[in-house]
Amino acid sequence: MIFLDVKKRIEQLKERINRYDYEYHVLDNPSISDVDYDQLLHTLIELERNHPEYATDDSPTRRVGGTVLDGFEKYEHTIPMLSLSNAFNEEDLRAFNQRIVKIVGHVDYAVEQKVDGLAATLHYEKGKLLTAATRGDGSVGEDITHNVVTIKSVPLRLREPFTGEVRGEIYMPKAAFAALNAARESRGEPRFKNPRNAAAGSIRQLDSKVAAKRTLDMLIYSITDVKSVEAQSQTEAMKALEKLGFKVSLPMHCTTIDDVINAVLSIESKRHDYPFDIDGAVVKVNDTTLYDKIGYTAKSPKWAIAYKFKAEEVITRVEDVIFQVGRTGQITPVAVLTPVDIQGSTVSRATLHNEDYIVSKDIRVGDDVIVKKAGDIIPEVVSVIKERRTDQQPLIMAKNCPACDSPLKREQGEADLYCSNDTCSAKQIETMIHFVSRKAMNIDGVGERVIEHFFNEGLLQSIPDLYRLKAHRDTLIKRAGFGEKSIDKMLKHIEKSKSNSLEQLLFGLGIRHVGEKASKTIAKAFKTIDNVKTATQEDLLDLPDVGDKIAKSVVEYFQNREKRTMIDDLLALGIEGKYTGLDETHDTNFEGKTFVLTGTLSTLSRSEASERIEARGGKVSSSVSSQTSVLIAGEKAGSKLQKANNLGITVWDEKTLRDKLNQ
Repeated sequence: MIFLDVKKRIEQLKERINRYDYEYHVLDNPSISDVDYDQLLHTLIELERNHPEYATDDSPTRRVGGTVLDGFEKYEHTIPMLSLSNAFNEEDLRAFNQRIVKIVGHVDYAVEQKVDGLAATLHYEKGKLLTAATRGDGSVGEDITHNVVTIKSVPLRLREPFTGEVRGEIYMPKAAFAALNAARESRGEPRFKNPRNAAAGSIRQLDSKVAAKRTLDMLIYSITDVKSVEAQSQTEAMKALEKLGFKVSLPMHCTTIDDVINAVLSIESKRHDYPFDIDGAVVKVNDTTLYDKIGYTAKSPKWAIAYKFKAEEVITRVEDVIFQVGRTGQITPVAVLTPVDIQGSTVSRATLHNEDYIVSKDIRVGDDVIVKKAGDIIPEVVSVIKERRTDQQPLIMAKNCPACDSPLKREQGEADLYCSNDTCSAKQIETMIHFVSRKAMNIDGVGERVIEHFFNEGLLQSIPDLYRLKAHRDTLIKRAGFGEKSIDKMLKHIEKSKSNSLEQLLFGLGIRHVGEKASKTIAKAFKTIDNVKTATQEDLLDLPDVGDKIAKSVVEYFQNREKRTMIDDLLALGIEGKYTGLDETHDTNFEGKTFVLTGTLSTLSRSEASERIEARGGKVSSSVSSQTSVLIAGEKAGSKLQKANNLGITVWDEKTLRDKLNQ
């Protein structure tokens, strides 16, 4: 009987504390003192410590933190977290409205504040928080559940058994940011630049106790499936989520584009009055049933737009202009500025793009200039304060490459200058940095610092040299700052990259005008690097997404004797140069399904299993949810296997996986 009483007492305490959390952190209307609240929480902690059999994942004691991870697991979004296109003035908003009207006719809009924080997604199963993840690149983020449970405005259990996914912005309130910086300053620690950086740094702590102390908050702004809350509009969906217990951004309902503009200007006029930083307003078509008809681009929905507030402008001085060399040899002039604070970060440099840009703005060394962050991110010189000018002389553009002193060239019809030397050291370094980058060959452990160091040591002079590094293993281990384990790990990743799909190689080569999309299109059509080498301009122009510039650039690249020699060198070193993606042959065991791996596999590594699943059209996620199709359970499978069984998800052992892969 005593155990039943303890269990009942724990449940009562959980219910009361959750209610007080909601009143304080969502309604901003507490009904209990901090002292009384702390006493209740302390009592619950002690009861759960003495009776761990009654401790549950949705207990408010989890908000105290204490989980420490070795690293973050990847989280694959079943529905991509797209970014929004931007509007900067009234004309942009009216143009956005016209595009909508052409597709679906007159619509109503929902307008809300754009919180300047960190986008995240929350997944619930039957009312219980299951996982939380960052946006990442939109397709793959990081599992941050252990830190999100410490955010008191995020409900661990909802008022109804809702299953689905909601998205919002994690932020640090202005008051919490000020208190955090004051505490750090008193301890002699560096101050955070702005609340957004502080929130991002806090949510990516491996120790959840650190995140718990940072007083983060979260505002929900969308749901992936409005039908799950029986809504047909953004305004209805947000009201439904508020009833479930979420802290939401209730949008303003606007029936005309004039109402939208007034709402946006109203939000801008009060931007400093909100308890959190905002950098704009978000405008969405209110009727969610129209979203599919209005459509999407590769990066953003067409039915929403972010109105960015006018960037803060400050005055500083151009102390010097330097010239940087990019991977294609493009020379970019950069203004060295007297350091100045803009929107919470110190700005000391701003790109000047090219000679035409400098001439049009008449920028000179020694000028006082007005600087802003374009899109609140990239520093940009707005204009010169010419009335302050004394004897400053017009800027003379570089005639020779700052890295190798070779003559610069400017092609007809283009504004940029290029280094004419294919063996320019700066070009070589930038080319290799691009080659190993995540969206190209994705070679972990080989970053900018490593490449520059090895280049200066004479160990790397070109891309093929990356695959010769294993011959210098003993030498590499002796180099200062690189331990044996890190070197071996780096060499392993380099070897692994040899089997990367052709589109990664094409993008990694840095062929001018050829981006990720064109690389994928070309790789899928030609299948091997040898076929691409012999492709004609006409062959390439037959492909979607390939225009004159791209086709000409590809043909010229592979007609270059030095480039062809480099490709042959890579193939001789073991680069496969084959397209490994899914083509017309569909594998019904894998295509369109979401897989989760857990436990230890004896014949395959996790990465090998993931690659083979993805090559057959499957997706690999890090967490189990109702969207999971199959769980691959190796030895010592733990909580993920239990979750899968509870949700009725198909489970394969390693033998079944191998059999399916070999079919």
